[in-house]
Formats: sequence, C-alpha cells, structure tokens
Amino acid sequence: MAFKYRNQPLKALYLTAQVALLLFIKLPLYSILYVFPSGRPRRNWTFKRSLVMMCYKTLVDVIWNTSIPPSTPTEKLAAEKDAKKNGFVWVEPIPSKYIVGEVRDIAAKNSVTPARIGGFWYGKRASDGSPGQKAEKDEKVVYHIHGGGFVMGSAHPSNPNTKALIDGLVQHLPMTPRVFSPEYRLTSAPPFAPANPFPAALFDALAGYRYLVQDLEFSSSNIIISGDSAGGTIAFWLAWYLAINRFDDLPNAGGLLLVSPTVDWANTQLGPSSSMRRHVSSDCVNKILTSRYTLRGLLGNLPEAEATKNVWVAPGSVELEHTAGMFSGLPKTYIVVGGVEQTLDAMVVLKKRLIEDIGEENVTWFEAPEGTHDYLALAFHEPERTDTFKEIARWAGDQIWPIEQA
Repeated sequence: MAFKYRNQPLKALYLTAQVALLLFIKLPLYSILYVFPSGRPRRNWTFKRSLVMMCYKTLVDVIWNTSIPPSTPTEKLAAEKDAKKNGFVWVEPIPSKYIVGEVRDIAAKNSVTPARIGGFWYGKRASDGSPGQKAEKDEKVVYHIHGGGFVMGSAHPSNPNTKALIDGLVQHLPMTPRVFSPEYRLTSAPPFAPANPFPAALFDALAGYRYLVQDLEFSSSNIIISGDSAGGTIAFWLAWYLAINRFDDLPNAGGLLLVSPTVDWANTQLGPSSSMRRHVSSDCVNKILTSRYTLRGLLGNLPEAEATKNVWVAPGSVELEHTAGMFSGLPKTYIVVGGVEQTLDAMVVLKKRLIEDIGEENVTWFEAPEGTHDYLALAFHEPERTDTFKEIARWAGDQIWPIEQA
C-alpha cells in the first residue's frame, strides 16, 4: 500500500526511523559490502554509483510511503526575482481547435481543459538577456519535457536531474541549440486529491509546441521533441498526436528523442524473467510503477480495468492490440535505454512496433548495458552519460539537422 505513513504522527516517526536507518545501518553496511564488486547491484558498477543508487532507492521508497513533495506553483516561479535569469516565460493555453477526436472525448470525461503554463529556456538569450527570443534563420531547438513519474519534477534549473540532462543536450548537440522545457501540470490520485488526469499534460505539451512554432516561428523541421522517463511518455504522446491529426499550421517535429520513456504504466510484464523482476536491484522505480498511483492519476474517470489496452497510458503494453500503421507518421526517433532498467521490456515492445510502422531506418536504439533508468539525468552516471550524448549528437547531426557540405 502506497503512502501508508502519510498522516502525522506516523509520518514523523517513520521519517525519523528511516533517516536513522540510512545513516547508522544502511550506509555503513553497504559501504563495506560495496567494496567488493560481487556485493554491488552490478559487478561492473563503481562503488560510488552503487552507493548513490542505494540512496536513490531509499528516497523513492520513503516518498511513496509518505507523500509526494509539493510542487512550486507556476505563479510563484514567475514571481521569483531571478525568473528572467532562470529563463522563465509564460505560455498561453492550446486553442480549442487543436483538441480533437478521442483526446477531446477523454478530456470531457476527465473534465480537463487547456491551461496557461510556464516554461524555462536554456541556452543563448536575446541581447538584453531576455529568454524566449524569436527564432533566428534556420535556428535549431530542443523541446524537452522533464520526468518525475507525472507527479513530481520541474523544468526549473534548480532541479538537478533536469539541469543535468538539458546541460548535456546543449553541450553536445550540433549548433548548440536552445532548449525549452515546459512546466506541465502534475497529476495526483487518492489518497490525495485527484488532479490533472490525461490529457492535461498532453494539452500543456501541445501549448508549448504551438508556442515554439507559431509565436517564436521555429520551423517544425528544426525542432526535436525530447522527454525523459514520464516526460518521454508525454513526448511520445505529443509526436503521435501531431502525426494522427496532421494540423496544417502545426506540423510535426523533425525528430523525437525518448530517454528511458515509461511506456507501460499498466505493468503488463511482471513475470519472474521480466526486466521488472530482473533489474529490481539496479533501478529505483519499482515503487513508482507497482503502486499504480501514477496510473490511477492519469486515468482519472477512465476504468482501470482497461488500462492494459489503453494506448495512451501503455503504448508498450503486451496486451495492447497493435494494428499495422498505428504509429505511422512519427518523426525519426531515437530511443535511449539503460540495459539494467526495470522498464526495459516495455521499451523493447514499443521499439518493435515503431520499426513496423515507420521503418527500421527511422528508429535508432541506443542501449547502455550498465545504464539504470534515466541515466542521462544522473550527473554521476559516467562514462555512459557522456558517451550517450555524443551518440545522440551524431544522430541529430546526421539525420535531423544535417550540416550541408560545401
């Protein structure tokens, strides 16, 4: 049961016990155990990585036994004295003309409407230091959607995981592109107040994309839609939604970058040989996935019993009927995965479906054998992190933003 210690005084007692357990038992014990490669979660992992990942796992378990850290309201982010320095801008809601088909129907069932959101710019600024200047001729941009299980995380540069990943993109991608990251609405479910089910995050991602194409006048072919973990889910939603509907004035992006995308929130592969079981010691997302808290938050008023066949919450579900051409129209796609992630199996399923629908030449798969979930967002996860950014840069330079030879 998730969040069983959410109420006081149990919460205070539990947190005190967990801090003591970490400081006086876990850290000393694992510091001895991890001296020996055979005692580490992965023999090839370093002592530091093993110890840090143990702390990450402990943190996730503590959060899912107590409560999700509260997010900072967008209005407060906008009012910060360093808002301009941090790259904050407002983004207007997606117009209703872009809300169509099945998504419009689900929005009605879940009482979801478009909303004004914020976002943060990374990279070069206007001459006066302002973020969000209009695109220069043929300028490239990455539209990156942060992770956090749909329930936490932020695009704010104070978030270490977001900053680590975006800094890597800015540093390594050709032509040093700007990066824009939206502050999308986070979801919640019982035992907390339900909020922002699907398609709230999709609406917000659409708003940010429309802002880039129409307000700032970036050519869609110069945009790479990117996302990590839950943000990878949203990035996939966005690119697929644009592919389905083919809006004349909002064409799809030039490329799609999925970093450890979580593509089976229904958990349809839990057998003893599944990656969810095999890699439980080398990843930290077990509680997030098995609690089904995010799943319930995303579904809202939709029946949980149908989640395994719901393409929006589980495009990598083995119980989803994949029809030929279901994902046709997606841009060239690069999928980054860690070889010891718990969600690896679902990403393999999605890869196979994309290859069937858009062609093997349009799907690039990069697997770091010793990589854990979302390792590009973990600054300590070297050398895999830097090596992967270099490979992404090669893909972007060769296939998405090719540099013309003189």
